[in-house]
Amino acid sequence: MRSIWKGSIGFGLVSIPVKLYSAVQTSSLDLDMLDSRDHSRIRYQRVNEKTHKEVPYDKIVKGYKLNEDYVIVEDQDFEDAAPEKSKVIEIESFVDIGDVNPMFYETSYYTEPDTKNNKAYALLLKALVQSKKAGLARFVLRSTESLCIVHPVEHVLVITRIRFGQEIRGTEDLNVADDVAVSKKELNVGLALINQYAEDFDVSKFKDEYNDELLRIIKAKAKGKRATVKKLKPHKTGSDDLYDQLMNSLKKKA
Repeated sequence: MRSIWKGSIGFGLVSIPVKLYSAVQTSSLDLDMLDSRDHSRIRYQRVNEKTHKEVPYDKIVKGYKLNEDYVIVEDQDFEDAAPEKSKVIEIESFVDIGDVNPMFYETSYYTEPDTKNNKAYALLLKALVQSKKAGLARFVLRSTESLCIVHPVEHVLVITRIRFGQEIRGTEDLNVADDVAVSKKELNVGLALINQYAEDFDVSKFKDEYNDELLRIIKAKAKGKRATVKKLKPHKTGSDDLYDQLMNSLKKKA
């Protein structure tokens, strides 16, 4: 793996030099856009809207429109905006990771200390494991300030980028009632159904079946065949009564 960021994790007066590596990878198939007439690949070009000519990559700059004109923003400007955050993941507080709403999660990165036997890295890792806490921090990645949590995964410190509060939309515009009556009997059966399906989280049991199936269809087409497609079986509900549906679900699982 190639590192995507180099800096340090700071908490208190302790500084831990680290590198970041992407911890996730896409599982979707890499599909190219083609011209249906001759199957030639479609290329996207960076075109000047006035001259209609392609612009070389080294001639492209970033700009912010201000008073009907553009102000060019250079790499140094991004660093100057928050110089201390450009190279430091500064832990500002420690929180219970269970208090972080999953809606805030974005993507994760593995951290690697500058030396294999870094004592400060090992200390923070063990302290987070024992306290069951996660560090809440901010840092700059690719010219964008990010909020993140620092948390242990096995023997590695992981940086998981999370959204800022203002990025989460409110629920005021949703047509959802908050006063629907649910009987105690229905609730008890619902809880029983949840308990019946409850198990320890094991993500390894789940595979990206859609892309596997799509690849199987593609390989069959390459041989001039049509793959056998699984038939969708409609789910039948024997009763419109919620309690009956819950009870039948319990019996089905049993």
